[in-house]
Amino acid sequence: MTAMTFSPSTEALSALRLYTSLAVLLLGAIALIVPSGYSVGAVMLLLGSIVLLIKRPVLGLTRRDWLVIAAMLAYAAVSMLEAWWDGQGTRGLDSPIRFLFAIPAMLLVMAYPPRLSWLWTGLALGAIGAGGWAGWQKLVEGEWRATGFTHVIQFGNLSMLLGILCFAGLGWAWVLPRRLPWVALLLFGGLMGMLGSLFSGSRGGWIGLPFVLLVFYRGYGRHLPGLVKGAMLVAIVAGASLMYVLPQTGVQSRVHEAFDDVSRYVSGESLTNSVGARFEMWKGASQLILEKPLIGWGDNGYQKGMQGLADQGVIHPEVTLYGHAHNEFIDAWAKRGLIGLVVLLTLYLIPMKFFARRLDSPDLELRSLAVAGVLLSVAYIDFGLSQVFLSHNSGVMMFAFLLAVLWGSFSVRSRA
Repeated sequence: MTAMTFSPSTEALSALRLYTSLAVLLLGAIALIVPSGYSVGAVMLLLGSIVLLIKRPVLGLTRRDWLVIAAMLAYAAVSMLEAWWDGQGTRGLDSPIRFLFAIPAMLLVMAYPPRLSWLWTGLALGAIGAGGWAGWQKLVEGEWRATGFTHVIQFGNLSMLLGILCFAGLGWAWVLPRRLPWVALLLFGGLMGMLGSLFSGSRGGWIGLPFVLLVFYRGYGRHLPGLVKGAMLVAIVAGASLMYVLPQTGVQSRVHEAFDDVSRYVSGESLTNSVGARFEMWKGASQLILEKPLIGWGDNGYQKGMQGLADQGVIHPEVTLYGHAHNEFIDAWAKRGLIGLVVLLTLYLIPMKFFARRLDSPDLELRSLAVAGVLLSVAYIDFGLSQVFLSHNSGVMMFAFLLAVLWGSFSVRSRA
């Protein structure tokens, strides 16, 4: 038997692809089951990008690549500018600078694309771990809401994100020679990620599920036989009904709480319950937007402005304890003005637009990345309706570096 030999350049390429593959696997696999686990793979990609300065590979960036990079740069620049003129110091740079770090990570992924099997495996392991841990906390330890190592809302929504990304990978798995083990792994990962969300009781993520299903229909459902579509619809309705009626999931009680919160807020009985406090924050932030719609108040100015509205009796004083408006879009507009809202929408919509163009690709490997990319933006838009997700380290790290990985992998393969 003749031994297989590699040239130094081939060996180096293989080693670098192995490195990016491992980083991408860890980005998903330990995101929610290790304290700050979402940072490990991201830091590996950032540190690994130093090799780009040494080897200087030809990246062949396209116009779409530059526009995605520009969206990340614009969001970071506007947020950092706000931090500067608002006098926030280094505290205000912490979140936006992550988007600057994600850009070289994206370029590393383009230069040395990770193996997709490692990407999907990492997402599946991460979702299974999150769902399993959430189930242990809820069913065994008797916790009211599963929290993981991060804020309960962040944990639940990110668990859901990992789950729906697993479902996105089913197209990739379906064309493999040994499809059944991979399909089973991703299906199990998807279900466990959704269970993690349910056990956390984070209702904000559930609101966007119809739009998530619409993306799946657009990417995969249109190509299925009518009988299969009907069976899947029945399975989804039955599964959702089962999760609602089983008291162990806590879904029914959380839904009832939401309606009760709205009723008590409208009647004036309680202005500071979970839903009512959000209504008060949105009311106050909307008032601030009307006063400074173009340039916004900045983070410090926002808090002073909300305190002023509380002193005037416009909003309940308790909601001034929150540093943001519990809505990504209202918060961005109130603090960074109209330009802040525009760059936030650009950050979500530009990549989503380019991913969506390949939702009907005959190449299921490419289509799976397109579905995942669209879902990333759709999920964050949904999460942002009731939480300022990008103000949390877990939220900004997962979006910035998942975008880097998904876009880098998608861009390279879409040129082939």
